[in-house]
Amino acid sequence: MVPWGQSAYTAPMVTELGHFALILAFGVAILQMIVPLVGAQTHRPGWMAMAEPAATAQFFLIALSFGALMWGFVTSDFSLRLVVENSHSLKPLLYKISGTWGNHEGSMLLWVLIVALFGAMAAWFGGNLPPTLRARVLGVQAAIGVAFLAFILFTSNPFLRMATPPFDGQDLNPLLQDPGLAFHPPFLYLGYVGLSMTFSFAVAALIEGRVDAAWGRWVRPWTLAAWIFLTIGIALGSWWAYYELGWGGFWFWDPVENASFMPWLLAAALLHSAIVVEKRESLKSWTILLAILAFGFSLIGTFIVRSGLLTSVHAFANDPERGVFILAIMAFFMGGALVLFALRAGVMEARGVFGLVSRESALVVNNILLAVACFVVFVGTMWPLVAEMFFDRKLSVGPPFFNAAFTPFMIALGLIMPVGSAMPWKRARIARAIRPLRSAFVLALAVGLLAFTVQTGRSLLGPVGLFLGAWLVMGTVTELWTRSAGRWQRLRGLPRADWGKALSHGGLGVTMAGIAALTAWSLDDIRVAQIGQPFEVGGYTLTLDNVTDRRGPNYLTTIGDVTLARDGRTVASLHPEKRFYPVAQMPTTEAAIDTSLLRDVYVVIGDAQDGGGYTVRTYVKPMTLWIWIGCGLMALGGLCSLSDRRFRIGAGATRRARAVPAE
Repeated sequence: MVPWGQSAYTAPMVTELGHFALILAFGVAILQMIVPLVGAQTHRPGWMAMAEPAATAQFFLIALSFGALMWGFVTSDFSLRLVVENSHSLKPLLYKISGTWGNHEGSMLLWVLIVALFGAMAAWFGGNLPPTLRARVLGVQAAIGVAFLAFILFTSNPFLRMATPPFDGQDLNPLLQDPGLAFHPPFLYLGYVGLSMTFSFAVAALIEGRVDAAWGRWVRPWTLAAWIFLTIGIALGSWWAYYELGWGGFWFWDPVENASFMPWLLAAALLHSAIVVEKRESLKSWTILLAILAFGFSLIGTFIVRSGLLTSVHAFANDPERGVFILAIMAFFMGGALVLFALRAGVMEARGVFGLVSRESALVVNNILLAVACFVVFVGTMWPLVAEMFFDRKLSVGPPFFNAAFTPFMIALGLIMPVGSAMPWKRARIARAIRPLRSAFVLALAVGLLAFTVQTGRSLLGPVGLFLGAWLVMGTVTELWTRSAGRWQRLRGLPRADWGKALSHGGLGVTMAGIAALTAWSLDDIRVAQIGQPFEVGGYTLTLDNVTDRRGPNYLTTIGDVTLARDGRTVASLHPEKRFYPVAQMPTTEAAIDTSLLRDVYVVIGDAQDGGGYTVRTYVKPMTLWIWIGCGLMALGGLCSLSDRRFRIGAGATRRARAVPAE
């Protein structure tokens, strides 16, 4: 069969071009790994200079390969095995495109494309770096690319061909045929694969034997960019899980969810510790270790998703042999980096001295809480695997464990953040730091007490969450107002990094309040609803008016028409669906949600019942939208900080310019 828009020769030519470009990129990556590192060690400028064009060439070659694979999906080239297994000619164009990374092989090609992208960006925008450090950074980044290009070419080749192409494909997993899943993986990969650059900076600094304030300034923008993308990617994944899976939850502590959350926690800690390195030349060893561990947890996430050892609805592959390959890559990079870290401990001596009560100490506490929280998530995620391997017991670690073990650290973090931000560097007085925050604390406490008073139950989760959210938001506003001395003109003139910090901290508060309210006060109702008979849930009246069967582009669907009313007034018309994909032989649930700032009404339709009527599940979820508003504010705050002029001017370049002697 010849797909539409192609001659009998076009499809094989594009496929082979993509495969050849991938092999050539592998060769270029090997050269980029070896030559600049040797050049930096032997002080050969020409060898070091090779890193920049090699990084650029590697990126464009992998981009060409990825584009060829995407072309195969878009044109339904069923001579490619990957297209046959993950696409169908009737699938909408958006999901043909997203099918490129909606599978193991294609997602790994996207993975290595992003590694190459960050390396190319370091080559393009790293002119302010010392030549030896730049060469070493690009050499280490290339080594990561070599490892994963080898993994793709030898175990996960996306360009394998079919001897006899079938008439049509087997379709993409229906759960992935959704806009949220079309955009979620690229953002997520830009985040946790982007942490490879912080790893490269850490290893390059250890090889060079130099960790100073300039290094802290160089590594912060890369960490911040990765953290922004991780925040967006996690938020998109959470949003997708909320409306697509039909369970009415936004987070399930699934192993793959945890795989992206752990690097996010460590990246947040790294951002704060790098500030101490830059400002005070302290916490050098800890910051380098965080940079290594943050990328290490990204590799752990890759292992979890692709080894098949942990069960997840999000998993890409179920192949222990591939998992062993990734485990070997992780052992090589993490083991090598940690050995180098131990050997270079002497070059990371701290210079700055600070008191027990100071902003530095507050940032240390911040780092400890984030790191321990990450460790808790790691233990809960991996314990079922450990129990099965060593104790021959099958265990399941679910939300109750994570909620009980993780929540206290987030409460402590929320309590100290406004106080720590208000403290000066080096030495502080706790009473003086707290004084401007008294009004904010009283207002936040009033919000929590009000929530406790009006709630029907007497759980502390909702009031405590609202108190923490209000405390973070009001504390942030108070800090901005104090810094500007109460003058609007000075407030507008504050650096973008200060505004970015305020938005991110306030966004965390908004998200905390949303999570607490949804968890504490959500209502759930399941019943057999008869057509035309109204029923009550949480003060709302719902009526199943009609149910019809229809045909979509590549699925069959049963659609319910539900009228939502309150106090006799119609609020919305909802249309929940139950879809069936004939090619994949798989059903999916499409929830209907009426969203407002204060609550979601969430309706799911089930199967027809023998006695008449349909199963209908209804949730009333307060403040759900606040979760994603908060995530958006955190990402916006990161972008605001990243756009600060101080991030765009290299400290190293400035200092070198001052150090040039007059001739």
